[in-house]
Amino acid sequence: MNKDEKIYVAGHKGLVGSSVIRKLKLLGYNNIVFDEKKYLDLRDQTQVKTFFWEEKPDYVFLAAAKVGGINWNKTNPAEFIYDNLMIQSNIINECHLHDVKKLMFLGSACIYPKVTQMPIKEEYLLTAPLEPTNEGYALAKIAGLKMCDFYKKQYGLNALSVMPANLYGPNDNFKPEHGHVIPGLIKKMFDAKIKNEPIVTCWGDGSPTREFLHVDDLADALIFLMQNHNDSNHINIGSNFEITIKNLAEMIKEYVGYEGDLFWDTTRPNGTPRRVMDNSKIIKLGWEPKVQFADGLKQTIKWYVDNKL
Repeated sequence: MNKDEKIYVAGHKGLVGSSVIRKLKLLGYNNIVFDEKKYLDLRDQTQVKTFFWEEKPDYVFLAAAKVGGINWNKTNPAEFIYDNLMIQSNIINECHLHDVKKLMFLGSACIYPKVTQMPIKEEYLLTAPLEPTNEGYALAKIAGLKMCDFYKKQYGLNALSVMPANLYGPNDNFKPEHGHVIPGLIKKMFDAKIKNEPIVTCWGDGSPTREFLHVDDLADALIFLMQNHNDSNHINIGSNFEITIKNLAEMIKEYVGYEGDLFWDTTRPNGTPRRVMDNSKIIKLGWEPKVQFADGLKQTIKWYVDNKL
């Protein structure tokens, strides 16, 4: 990417998109265009088509998506599959029609089977059933990955799909009913601390493990791949840091300063028992994560205090 070429970041207000924009600007890329939801619905083909005709981007980061935690995914599967299929299909097709130089499609680690070998290699895709609680979202992301593959094969679209580990960081969604585990626990514990509540209820039994990746590390990896990698196969992006949900909750409790007890509601789903990525492919390309988990978690909590509390 040259500094004067036009870059479209779809989903610029979200966790990933906002981080990508911060990183691009730090690197001197200032010809960046956004879509404002107030006038552009990415699910609407006509609106997306008009946007591409007007802006004509050279590079596209497709970070726009409907995302959420276990409860929101489980109770709204139709919305998750429809919204994500429409958003990504419209943008991928327009990238082809407008001959963008490169498209970066952002998927998710949940595309992989619920039970599989660990760490998860890229080739484990579609080798076993998915986790039922987020199947709608996962299927949409698999369709997006395959759409990029097919458009590259049939039309020559230069598209790369990336599958990040569980993300966290500034500008996340901190609503417990909608957000992922880290922002949800941060908000729950601050609310309990402020109200002097003796117990915070956590879902499941705390035994599942997750690999967490700071969103600024992801943004760094996305730009690195955009500049240096053109493989036709999708690629994992992770941190190689794995922790149980129970230990994660204890860390957040300590950093927030909450002095009550944690209650684990085992009537609620655990989700996938273990999810850690094989990141050897991107490491061999010359990229590696920089943010230590404890530092990133403290930074995320500080951002919440400064911006949301």
